[in-house]
Amino acid sequence: MSGFAYRVSGGKAERVEIKQALASDADLIWVHLTTNNEHAQAWLVEEAKAPDYIVDALTATETRPRCDALGDGAFLNLRGRSSEETPTSEPLASVRIWATAGRVISVTRRSLVAVDDVVETIEGSKIRDPGDLIAEFASAITRNLDPEVADLGDTLDDCEADLDADKVFELRRHVTKVRVAAIGYRRFLAPQRAAIEKLAALPCDWLQDDDRLHLSAAADRAARMAEELESIRERAALMHEALTDLRAEQIDSRALIISIAAMIFLPLTFITGLYGMNVKGLPYAEAPWAFDAITAVCTVISAGIIIYFVRRHWFGHG
Repeated sequence: MSGFAYRVSGGKAERVEIKQALASDADLIWVHLTTNNEHAQAWLVEEAKAPDYIVDALTATETRPRCDALGDGAFLNLRGRSSEETPTSEPLASVRIWATAGRVISVTRRSLVAVDDVVETIEGSKIRDPGDLIAEFASAITRNLDPEVADLGDTLDDCEADLDADKVFELRRHVTKVRVAAIGYRRFLAPQRAAIEKLAALPCDWLQDDDRLHLSAAADRAARMAEELESIRERAALMHEALTDLRAEQIDSRALIISIAAMIFLPLTFITGLYGMNVKGLPYAEAPWAFDAITAVCTVISAGIIIYFVRRHWFGHG
């Protein structure tokens, strides 16, 4: 079992072993587990005396952001940016938190960037109780996600600025990547806002007014990011349609050129094929000027067809 623990008394944080974390009283005891094996489950049951429902929630394989009240405690599941490579279907790593008066237990399956921020804050003596710790978790997670969402919008802005028929395939790859990322992020950010808001409204004694304000601010930021992601998704869909139209126009333009070439050479092919037959009786077959005459006729026909197409504005695509 891997992880770490902190014990906070009088505003001073002390890093301790996990096995010693629950041995004494303190203003705040934070135990963070970075594994999901049987040893962690056994510790949660035997040492932390966590209810079966909480153990299952802390060690579940599939999770989504939510908040549940349990007596004077609360279970919170949040999603944040991971330092590891994540699958497209789940671009954000989860952190499961069980908080009661004086105690917080958190579990992650993959590394979470926000954990390092929380550790830095608690070592700076800025966290004194469970409310401060959870509020810092929510703030750090939304704060780390904000630049990611902004980068998606900037990438889409660049694609819109570079909209060109010659870059259709490259732009479609970028737009598709942005759209998939936006959908993946929004899938978790929308319920995450509701979870944080629900936590801020719980009647827990260990949640102070300033903690609720910080949670409300984090929920507002999550809501803003969810709205931005919805906008990015819609813009990406419109961009994809525009690229499809450009591709269709490109194909139509090439088909038009091929059609014009075919129309020009179709009568010429007929004339040259007719006079290319190896049979007796072709008019002027023996005349020395016949070749020049046929060439001149083909030239006149080609020029006439081209002039006709120019007057019909076929070369102008409209």
